[in-house]
Amino acid sequence: MEQHVKMSLDKWKAEIEEILKEIDAEYEEVKNELQVYTYKFNITKQVVQSTVNPDLNRKIRELYHQPFEEKFNDLKEYIKELEEKKRVFQMFTDKIDKVTEKEVEPQFAVAQSE
Repeated sequence: MEQHVKMSLDKWKAEIEEILKEIDAEYEEVKNELQVYTYKFNITKQVVQSTVNPDLNRKIRELYHQPFEEKFNDLKEYIKELEEKKRVFQMFTDKIDKVTEKEVEPQFAVAQSE
């Protein structure tokens, strides 16, 4: 592989790795927030199930349960999107590595056989 091509691919890979770092950081933040809302949602769900008073039950659902459930579901969906982004950008780095390794190995093999 010509040096300018390898340098360009290496630079591109570095850019993609920066994107992956940003995705990983965002993923960790969302994962932590999802963990909090998992607890909030489950606690309110249990309280609603244990509450006999219909008026109080409705109030708890409006104030806590429904908003927590919506946030919980939104965060779960967002985590899936981030995982997909990570998978796609990781494919870029894997493909770049594969191409550069494939191009380097034949030259190395030729040099050894001489």
